[in-house]
Amino acid sequence: MFKNNQHRGLRVLGLMFMIFNLMSGQDAFHNFGNLQFHGNTSVGFHIDLIDDGVFDENLGLTGFYSENQLNISGTSNPVFNDIEIVTENGLYLNTWVGIKNNANFIIGNVLTDKSSSGSYLNFIDDAFFTGTGELTHVNGYAGATNKELITFPVGDGQQLRYLTLTSDAINSLARCAYYREDPNNSTSLGQQFDTANKEFDDLQISEFEFWRLESSQPSAITLTWNVSSNISLLTESTEGLLVVGWNKTENRWESLGNTSITGNLESGNITSNSFLPNDYEIVTLGGTESLLETFSVLELDNYFMTPNNDGTNDFLEIDGIENFPNNILNIYNRYGILVYSKLNYNNEFDGKSNQNAAISRNSGLAAGVYFYVLTLTDSKEKFQGYLYLSQ
Repeated sequence: MFKNNQHRGLRVLGLMFMIFNLMSGQDAFHNFGNLQFHGNTSVGFHIDLIDDGVFDENLGLTGFYSENQLNISGTSNPVFNDIEIVTENGLYLNTWVGIKNNANFIIGNVLTDKSSSGSYLNFIDDAFFTGTGELTHVNGYAGATNKELITFPVGDGQQLRYLTLTSDAINSLARCAYYREDPNNSTSLGQQFDTANKEFDDLQISEFEFWRLESSQPSAITLTWNVSSNISLLTESTEGLLVVGWNKTENRWESLGNTSITGNLESGNITSNSFLPNDYEIVTLGGTESLLETFSVLELDNYFMTPNNDGTNDFLEIDGIENFPNNILNIYNRYGILVYSKLNYNNEFDGKSNQNAAISRNSGLAAGVYFYVLTLTDSKEKFQGYLYLSQ
């Protein structure tokens, strides 16, 4: 576990903690006292860490290594100098954990509860991160202490969706998380941010994702988008994009403007005007062109599927869909949770989810009744109906 030959006293102390916990039948390293890693010490945790003491003046490198999920918990908040994360099933934080230098994401995500911001990976002062990617980021809350500028390495576990915060003054603490959820019915936050309540009629709001940001300083933010953001449903060109936010006082969506846009309808980033983040519950992407309001909503056929690879009813086949390539298909379960979303759908759905809110991505969905919405962008029509899935 302890890889450096220096600081033998620390090694023995760590071994005493380990032996105590193993004798107690606990698969965790439990700190009750005043523990500190000195100099160039390299320490590796292969089991859970519980910090109920003082553990916030560490130097050297601290690593978390496991094929299983590791957990950090306790009544205190450990602060590390450098950390590296090699946890195939994630490093779950039940408290906030500080970083003073480099957080190196190698394998796996850092995970936190998304229903509140009490647990987070906290980048302190000049701390930074390396190695982030689609499968290596913070799926939950990231924090920033004593920073004016921070790019939060947040995502949903399967995709990295940076938010950059540029503040007018130093933030004593700022926090951010990304949600791949419909703001009209956020399962993580247990709140509804009705996209029909908005500052002006032709303001469009994404129904696919949002970020939650906390900062007490006037700031501009930069949001990113990719193919799954379905920007074409908000605007016909990137020039019509906006950052929008849910005003806590007015209980409505408002434009936060744009000062810079780069990219195309498949990927890019946009920077807002300056605003006070704490005045807004969540933020997301929006547009100004009236695409969604003018869509006709029509009932389509109900479908029956038996995806058992027998060649009959294995796929959701919508007649004539090839004539409307600019479309998007969303399928929801009976609880209103999005379980499948496909831009330019062409009869590919085979009963498996491609969303993290389901059992798991690429897993077969349970038998039952589902609700689908097919949006045709060119003709400005929405078709909806029911799908019965049988195993």
